[in-house]
Amino acid sequence: MTKPVKSTTTTAFYLQAVISFAISLAGLAAGILYLPVTTWVRSFLALGLMYVVTSTFTLAKCVRDRQEEATVVSRVDQARLDRLLAEHDPFRTD
Repeated sequence: MTKPVKSTTTTAFYLQAVISFAISLAGLAAGILYLPVTTWVRSFLALGLMYVVTSTFTLAKCVRDRQEEATVVSRVDQARLDRLLAEHDPFRTD
């Protein structure tokens, strides 16, 4: 009746995203580390970097949860419709 949900994310895409994130994080951290400023400025920038990274993970989780919720609701509605269509007899007279 209902088709199984197929994952659209390939392993190569996932790996590319992880590598890209790691390179960007390492590059920015190295840039902050070697920036010719005082320790307080460097600490402030490092704290800002950590805040951006953690808020990015939180946002990604919220977007994923909302998408999964919409998928589940859609599948439940489809299952109800499939059941109604299976039980419907157009030739029955009541």
